[in-house]
Amino acid sequence: MSVSVKQRDTCFPPDWKDDDRMAFLFSAFKENRDVDCTDWDGKINFWSPLIIDHCRRHGSVCVNLQELNESFRRNGSVPLGLSTVIQSMIRSGKVQKESDFAANVDSGWLSWGVGLLLVRPLKWTLSSLLGSGRVSPDESFVVIELVKEKAAALLAAYRSSPLAERSLLSFQDLRALSSHICPDESTLCMALLQLQREKQVTVSLHEGEKLVKFSQAGHGRVSPVSEVDLGIYQLQRSEKLLEERVEVLGQEVEKCKQQAKALLKEGKKSQALRCLRGGKCVEKKADRLFAQLETVKGILDRIANSQTDRLVMQAYQAGVAALRISLKGVTVERAENLVDQIQELCDAQDEVNQTLASGTLDSGGDSDELEEELKSLLETTISESNDVLPEVPTHPVFPARKTGDDDFIQSLPTVPNAGLGITDEELDRELSRLAVSDTDVSSNRRLEPAQ
Repeated sequence: MSVSVKQRDTCFPPDWKDDDRMAFLFSAFKENRDVDCTDWDGKINFWSPLIIDHCRRHGSVCVNLQELNESFRRNGSVPLGLSTVIQSMIRSGKVQKESDFAANVDSGWLSWGVGLLLVRPLKWTLSSLLGSGRVSPDESFVVIELVKEKAAALLAAYRSSPLAERSLLSFQDLRALSSHICPDESTLCMALLQLQREKQVTVSLHEGEKLVKFSQAGHGRVSPVSEVDLGIYQLQRSEKLLEERVEVLGQEVEKCKQQAKALLKEGKKSQALRCLRGGKCVEKKADRLFAQLETVKGILDRIANSQTDRLVMQAYQAGVAALRISLKGVTVERAENLVDQIQELCDAQDEVNQTLASGTLDSGGDSDELEEELKSLLETTISESNDVLPEVPTHPVFPARKTGDDDFIQSLPTVPNAGLGITDEELDRELSRLAVSDTDVSSNRRLEPAQ
């Protein structure tokens, strides 16, 4: 996983181009941190995030010393203190040995044998088994931060996929589902182990096949693999195999028909009949398998319906329990008593409102003052309205009409005698255009029956 020089220039921090700075960072650590804590902490703070970023860019959750030395090689030199950096990251919990990571899975919840089932593809060195304090160049370490990210992405990918409807998944199906998340099988095993730690996944071995069960959305932890889960998995597997077999047989039937057509064109009628007879046999076999497939699908549908019915029954039971608690202490007698009390209060309120509405107030001498003020307001309003209205005209608006038509015509205003500005020649031309247009219209009307 070595990187080129150009990649180093873009992926590494700016200090990577500073020769003096890198000479210090590539040097070995002091034997004791107490001698120079600034020297020690400066190197740790530089290399630790760089190692994690290196693994994230390559999509890996594991790293070893030999790979880091090769990836961080600069001008032919390798860092001399990476072993100390890894040991410091182990003490701070940032990295962990693969063997320790697998062994830390809760043995009460998941057996050690199942743990070995997952980590079998991983390489364990002799030093990791013996517990040596030295860091072997080829010993692999798990970056805890990255494996948690992979585990979360794997769980999200499962719940958003069509496979979320299945209770159990084969390891091969899960490998295909997570190919864009886990680049290799080892990374997938590490992610599954992390999910086992979080009680989101359980792994079992059934007839030599590794099966994985995820927790469902809304549940805090995954339930153990039950006989019902195994039965459903076998039915789903049978359904898939039958679908594939029916499809293959259908292709064989179509192939026999095409061969019979070709032989018939060549005049080989007897061979064409034999080919068709073979196709009919294959077709009967396909029909028989298709009937079995429909039976399996019907069983799966019934199981799905039963699970839905069970959820509905659980919801009903919870609703009945909640309703019983909410209605505790409520009886018909108490309800009637409350209704009577409410009615009495309403009647009393109506009587109070009626009494208040029928009461009169003795205003005393205030009434005379109010009447005088109201009279003054009315007089002011009338005077203001007289000032606003226009004067009434004293002469008629129109001249009085006289009896007789002549007198009425004379009362009308005179007609303007100004010319219209149109000559006789212009009127003749306009009349000629109208005559031509009338001729075109009449000719068109005569031609309509011919169409």
